[in-house]
Amino acid sequence: MQLPSFSEFENRSNHHPNEGLQQLLNRLVAKIERDELVRQTTNQLRELLHADRVVLYYFYEQWQGQVTFESLSADKYSILGSTGASDCFTHEYAALYLEGRVRAIADIELEAIQDCHRDFLRSIQVRANLVVPILIPRGLWGLLVAHHCQHPRDWTLADIELMETGARTLATDSNILES
Repeated sequence: MQLPSFSEFENRSNHHPNEGLQQLLNRLVAKIERDELVRQTTNQLRELLHADRVVLYYFYEQWQGQVTFESLSADKYSILGSTGASDCFTHEYAALYLEGRVRAIADIELEAIQDCHRDFLRSIQVRANLVVPILIPRGLWGLLVAHHCQHPRDWTLADIELMETGARTLATDSNILES
């Protein structure tokens, strides 16, 4: 049995309009487009930055989220599904990211950060990280994060600009992100 192609399915649905099915199809297409945009963005950033890991941390509730996408230099760096150190991400931090804060840490062992934050970063093999907010019209949608796991790293202005461009790329099509 051969399934109809997408265009054949679309043509059939035009002949027999079914609003519920069309809405489901539209949501599915939007999700596929969103996923591909995120995948391409994280992969390109990891390659351009020569980072060990680039992740998208998505907020599914106010200041509660998880890693929903990752691009890795090696499978051993996977943290997909990680919810982070939620006890460390306070309203104070959220307010800073809502204002567009970018946080570049060259070495977590030398940076003045909370112990719970340092412990969490150690637990996921991070030695240096770069965090950029993804801001959409309704607020903070997520964080785009680059991790260097093997040793400290001084993030350059060019690195920060690449990440900011990636975050803007993801935020630009908020219709894709909102679906």
